[in-house]
Amino acid sequence: MTLPFATFSRNVFIPLTNICRNRCGYCGFRRDIGHPDARLLTPAEVADILDRGVVSGCSEALFTFGEHAEEVNGFMPMLMDIGYSSNIDYLADMCRLSIRKGLLPHSNPGVLDKGEMEKLKPCNASMGLMLETVATIEAHRECAGKTPEARLNTIRTAGELRIPFTTGILVGIGETPKDRERSIRAITELHKEYGHIQEVIIQNFIPKQGTGMSSCPPPTMKTMTATVSMARRLLPEDVAVQVSPNLISPAELLKCGASDLGGISPETIDHINPGSAWPTIAELGVMAGVPLKERLPVYPHYVRKKWYSDEISSLLRSLSDPEGFRKTY
Repeated sequence: MTLPFATFSRNVFIPLTNICRNRCGYCGFRRDIGHPDARLLTPAEVADILDRGVVSGCSEALFTFGEHAEEVNGFMPMLMDIGYSSNIDYLADMCRLSIRKGLLPHSNPGVLDKGEMEKLKPCNASMGLMLETVATIEAHRECAGKTPEARLNTIRTAGELRIPFTTGILVGIGETPKDRERSIRAITELHKEYGHIQEVIIQNFIPKQGTGMSSCPPPTMKTMTATVSMARRLLPEDVAVQVSPNLISPAELLKCGASDLGGISPETIDHINPGSAWPTIAELGVMAGVPLKERLPVYPHYVRKKWYSDEISSLLRSLSDPEGFRKTY
């Protein structure tokens, strides 16, 4: 299978907080209150990252953070110190700051209810939540937000609200090949009902020092090519399959069904996988072995269908070409 091109977006990664109610067995991002690296970014810190993203030609501000940090003892005083009583309210304000500075927000805030998603929809070009797996696995034993039902319900709510959405599965965290297929089928059914899934990430687990799964091997390339092929076979044609080029060499995966290389940041590290550096755009083209085409955080067909709010319409028009891809100058 030869692709005419592979897509990617240019972003800055903004980890609003690394405090989280979940304790996933593979996560190296989460920090406990009191840890020297535990943090909640201030508005000034967010503004600095956004400014650097604008200067380096990015179009996307990727907001991510620990899920429902308010449930963790000691977090609320940190949040109130910067003038907020709700993490979602803080995120919404930072998304609006991003829009004013010229970057389209894409938020990954974890499991949300409908009211929270309604609050975030107007100030986001797209949103996301990794399904990870529909299986019950040991790595999610201490994770209130990792029940498949809760995550599928958030993805479903995004569909009801017509939010262009990114989801995906994490390969190698204790699930079986059958579980992977069941996960992709669940995503497929939601997209068939609502038409809102713009991309599905097939992400390979990377072991991290200090986590419960630090000694577990990552999935092989054979496993990843089989999973990408399965996803491409089951997913509707208008849903892209994305792989992460800082975690795995993408060329073979592009040959078996992947077509998107995700967000590449010229300014910020991958805070979820800090040991895996982003390739440069030039390196990415060599790694992919096919031409590259830059997109926005909202996919072209959702741009053309006008699945966006008045709050971002002016910025979106200024950044997109007639096809809905990133405008080139």
